[in-house]
Amino acid sequence: MALGTPGSKLAVALAAALLVAMGSIWISLVLGAVPVPPGTVGEIVLHRLGLGEPAAEWPHGHEPIVWDVRLPRSLLACLVGSGLAVVGASLQSVTRNPLADPHLLGISSGSALGAVVALLHVGQVLGPFTVPILAFAGALLATAIVLAASRFTASASASGLVLTGVAISFVLMAASNLLIYLGEARAAHTVVFWMLGGLGLAQWQHLAFPALALAFATAFLWVNAGALNALTAGDETAATLGIRVVRLRYLTFAVGALLTGVMVAYSGVIGFVGLMIPHVARMFVGGDNFRVIPVSALLGGIFLLWADVAARTALAPGDIPIGIITGLVGGSFFIWLLRNRSQPRVW
Repeated sequence: MALGTPGSKLAVALAAALLVAMGSIWISLVLGAVPVPPGTVGEIVLHRLGLGEPAAEWPHGHEPIVWDVRLPRSLLACLVGSGLAVVGASLQSVTRNPLADPHLLGISSGSALGAVVALLHVGQVLGPFTVPILAFAGALLATAIVLAASRFTASASASGLVLTGVAISFVLMAASNLLIYLGEARAAHTVVFWMLGGLGLAQWQHLAFPALALAFATAFLWVNAGALNALTAGDETAATLGIRVVRLRYLTFAVGALLTGVMVAYSGVIGFVGLMIPHVARMFVGGDNFRVIPVSALLGGIFLLWADVAARTALAPGDIPIGIITGLVGGSFFIWLLRNRSQPRVW
């Protein structure tokens, strides 16, 4: 494979992003209210993987801090960031709008509504899958409402769809706030986590479901990257190429709702990742979704991982909700995106 071919450029971009991601995870295990030396981090990880023996000089408590607290939290940050970025990249393609993301289109708000219902008014009727299932149902409901409202208001254009999504997002967030207000005060206090976003409750047993959802959604979108590229050129162009436009758009929204619902169930509402990261990816690899989707996944994981590091170290030992960090960074990027006339385009 020649070095200058698109495939080689993708391989180089993925390899570089993967190395940065691995290094970022390593640093995230070192930093915190209780700093852990890098060498000790390596020894602890190797020991827990069965590749090394415990060292006598480990300070008491370092092993559970690294293995039971920081590593699952860092891995969850990578999974959630990757998922939101992949959803954002796909939504920007199917709507032909560079401002589309799960938050702006109301999907995140629907997921939060489902999580609030599960936590305050339903209970664990489905065991540990209650919150993820209801969060997915809320995301799917939000997607259906946005599509129906856009047809009812004759706002099927790209900008109209985003405006409809913003309106529905406010309505769903109002419904969530109402349920919190009506819920039991002590239980309602725990729901603040879902409204602000955070990874402080990450545990090893929480990682399997987000990982499976991310693998399924990314594989589906990557396989259909060519069709998504055609959609960015317009529905008529895609139809002439034999693509079932409506079916593909609905499937993409459904997969995006699934992935967003699962991620929100474990992290709360985290905005702007899906808006910002796909544009950053396009700056490096161009507009082809075959390259944008996997690169967005890696960059999204790296970004949210560092946002989480900032959230838990800025006011240590306090823990700032991660949604505040992503809001500050993403909001600034959003303003830049609106202002910059040479912004990267998705069609």
